Amino acid sequence: MFVLANLLFAVAQVLDYVLWAYLWILIARIVISFVQTDHNNPIVRFIYAATEPVLARVRARLPVVAGGFDLSPVVVWIAVIFLQYFVVRSLFDLAMTLR
Repeated sequence: MFVLANLLFAVAQVLDYVLWAYLWILIARIVISFVQTDHNNPIVRFIYAATEPVLARVRARLPVVAGGFDLSPVVVWIAVIFLQYFVVRSLFDLAMTLR
């Protein structure tokens, strides 16, 4: 059982790192939306390419309220934090019980 516990621990750790990195990419997207940037910059294109598929799905389901402000980054931010606290912690706890 310790092999399965180690596998779950590793999956939880990698998922936590991926979600943490996505959170920082999302923060960069929010900052970029407030300042004037060159959209031909490779870093800006990467940030938009990494966040736009998720944000577009949220925008399609989220009504536009709050004076035309885009609230989809806030919703995605809350979802990422939920995944970190619920899914990742549950995997860590499950791995610890299997040891």
